[in-house]
Amino acid sequence: MQGVPVLTAVEQAIGTDLLEAERVLMDELRSDNAYVSDLLQHSTRFRGKRLRPMLLLLTAKASGGICDDHKILAAVVEMIHLATLVHDDVLDEAETRRHVATVNARWNNETSVLFGDYLFTHSFHLASSLETTYACRRIGRATNIVCEGELSQIKERGNLDLSEEAYFKIIDGKTAELTALCGHLGARYAKAETPVVDAMEQYGRSLGLAFQIADDVLDLMGNEHKTGKSLGSDLQKQKLTLPLIRLLSTATDEDAAAVRTILSRPNESTRKQLMPYFERSDAFEYTNQRAKTLAQDARRQLELLPLTPARRILAEIAEFAVQRSF
Repeated sequence: MQGVPVLTAVEQAIGTDLLEAERVLMDELRSDNAYVSDLLQHSTRFRGKRLRPMLLLLTAKASGGICDDHKILAAVVEMIHLATLVHDDVLDEAETRRHVATVNARWNNETSVLFGDYLFTHSFHLASSLETTYACRRIGRATNIVCEGELSQIKERGNLDLSEEAYFKIIDGKTAELTALCGHLGARYAKAETPVVDAMEQYGRSLGLAFQIADDVLDLMGNEHKTGKSLGSDLQKQKLTLPLIRLLSTATDEDAAAVRTILSRPNESTRKQLMPYFERSDAFEYTNQRAKTLAQDARRQLELLPLTPARRILAEIAEFAVQRSF
């Protein structure tokens, strides 16, 4: 996926709808409190390409058409995502995101936690403006699963025997559940048939898993200047991710023991210390293939849709999920 052409295609397909969703979001979050207003203004600087509202609106476009409810829902999922970012930065003690200071770095943890809560409550307030409670219930269920995933990850910190199965269960909750929700709500509110709604939910889930695997690789081998966020936080917090799980499961006894020692004593040079062991392993190649398989599954889910520009963009986003890291 080439960034500029695809973003141009997105602009042509749903640009006006994205702008309207952004307006809904800003109207909902507008505050007369100067401190809160400053926080909101700062947080807009690390929101990235608005992937989740983009997914919801593209899915809607590809599944039957965008309605006003979709714009509200696009704003809701972006608020939820932003809330999780603010909370994640506290958990990871991250200092930068999108090349700017995180809320916790610029202010403090107390402000970050309460600001994240503020975003969550606003998301449900906005979702409740729809005619039925369906979206609220689905969003509530999804955010519960996201929180369970994060709690499971905290519980497993320092567990150097974490299995692939446990790893995938964690990332399915903490990351893929929200992208799956975007696919589900996009198709459901476009009045698509149940098989299409289910396929779009699975598209979002597979895409979310692929994105999280790519993020985990970036945390190990990415460049902070290019990514614009603090890296190495997984290592510092002793979170075992797929490349490390593969490395430990396939390394010689001697190398595995050395890697375990390095992981048990994290410091600023941990990433550098691990690289010789990765070079002797297929861990990155294996991880790459797992991400590619998930991206392929995401694209396969799109086969129920008519061949439209929106469907083609969704397929390209799935390809981008793995290309950005490998």
